[in-house]
Amino acid sequence: MKTFTLDEAQSLLPVLEALLKRAVEGKQAAEEVESKLSELSRRIYLSGGMKVDVAEVARQRAEMEQHLQRVRETVAEIDSIGVQVKDLDSGLLDFPCRVDDEVVLLCWRMGESAIEHWHTVEAGFQGRQPLDERFPRRSASGGRPN
Repeated sequence: MKTFTLDEAQSLLPVLEALLKRAVEGKQAAEEVESKLSELSRRIYLSGGMKVDVAEVARQRAEMEQHLQRVRETVAEIDSIGVQVKDLDSGLLDFPCRVDDEVVLLCWRMGESAIEHWHTVEAGFQGRQPLDERFPRRSASGGRPN
């Protein structure tokens, strides 16, 4: 498993945020198409049948599959970097990080300006804690801490 320093994880945020937005937008678009198809099915059921534009329904299903494929590819791209997508709806990412000979997870959620939290692998998001001195950061001058 790839692990990240805080600085490495932080430097990936702009790229990951763009990928995450693409995945979230794809998921939302697929859900919209799915909702339309479900509504059509409900109307067909309630009316006891009706004329349906089969080609249009097939087009919508293909569109939904394209959105879902984009989501799968984007999540796979994030995963290939070594970052874990924990919750697509809230835009939650975890970065494995080695601290004191233990792997913990740096935790970031879309909308946060920086990585400011971590949790153990077992604790999950509910066990989120603020970063402390065990997570070294670059100094303001850009150099590495001693």
